[in-house]
Amino acid sequence: MHIAALETIRSRENDNLLWLVVETDAGFSGLGEAFFAPGAVDTFLHEIVAPLVLGRDATQIGAINRELTRYPVGYASSGVEMRAAAALDIALWDCLGQKAGLPLHTLLGGRARDSIRIYNTCAGPHYVTKARSPDVDSWFGRDRELQALDDLHAFEHEPERLARELLAEGITGMKIWPFDRAAFANRGVGITGAQIQHGLRVFQRIRAAVGAEMDLMVEMHALWDLTSAKQIIRAVETVDPLWIEDPVRMDDTRALQELSRFTRVPLLASETLAPAASFAPLIGSGAPGIVCFDPGWCGGVTQARAICEMAAAAQLPVAAHDCTGPVGYVAGTHLSMWAPTAMIQETVRAYLRGWYADVVTELPVIDKGRLYPLNGSGLGTTLKPEFLAAASTSRRRSCIAQKPST
Repeated sequence: MHIAALETIRSRENDNLLWLVVETDAGFSGLGEAFFAPGAVDTFLHEIVAPLVLGRDATQIGAINRELTRYPVGYASSGVEMRAAAALDIALWDCLGQKAGLPLHTLLGGRARDSIRIYNTCAGPHYVTKARSPDVDSWFGRDRELQALDDLHAFEHEPERLARELLAEGITGMKIWPFDRAAFANRGVGITGAQIQHGLRVFQRIRAAVGAEMDLMVEMHALWDLTSAKQIIRAVETVDPLWIEDPVRMDDTRALQELSRFTRVPLLASETLAPAASFAPLIGSGAPGIVCFDPGWCGGVTQARAICEMAAAAQLPVAAHDCTGPVGYVAGTHLSMWAPTAMIQETVRAYLRGWYADVVTELPVIDKGRLYPLNGSGLGTTLKPEFLAAASTSRRRSCIAQKPST
């Protein structure tokens, strides 16, 4: 089974995503995905990756992944090179699963669990679907008409109602980021007492409404300086969060060690790191209490598997990242089914019940706050024909003995 063609797909409905279809000469096609700067990833896939991989044995996933995640530049970050490598790697695992007639979680070694608890990242339907803007409302997707399941609007304005609504669905964890507006306003330096109290009040209102029934996750998006991060952490400790996520830049192990000594709350780190080699010093430092990874950013399923194994060896739980696109999400759920120490799966109900379902044919079933795996071959999902046929969708293809076309 050899790689015969690469096809990239983009949609004007989401400026941040690119999908990759890998076709093989055995008739199997695999699906991958890249999030952020899709135009740059598109160019890299067709101009650099395609000449390297067309005609290669599609089952040599590890060898191809090692080559692409050690490209002369970009091998120590989740930049364009790494995200292109990730999209290809996810698609190749999908091809292998289809050839074997097995779901991805079985290929990885079999399920460690039959289902996994979920939490809801409280984003809205348009959250980060546009290229990043200095305008926080545009980045948050709040510059468009308010729609159903806008959980970002809800946590900012009606956190009690949102918490009760999630609990009624069986969802017992919610992640929010009420300090981000202050970070945009302050450029991440020097949070004020008033800004701390404004953000803290959201957590306090949830605790007052539902008590300890709801686990609270504090998302900080690596936006703050170390001193401000300490001030925020000291404030949110009073509401007993489950974790504090990405409080500062996640490539600064020294700062993370200092924060881990500063607080009793576990630090979650970090979907922004890539590849697995970048996690080795982080895990070795003892700073994270929970390890988070994104298969679409860290270099693919191959790298994510290595991260999960390192975390398990260090007796640390892992939590797969979502809030990007449906293919990366599905790949992450397979890893959550397999990973020895998987703790919880991130979901965004505004995405799952909205545009994710418009793009792919299948998504994992969620019932009473637990996620059940897809059991079809490979990823178990593919792009919907109506999505591919939409006027807003564009495609670009490279194949053997053919120059990249636009």
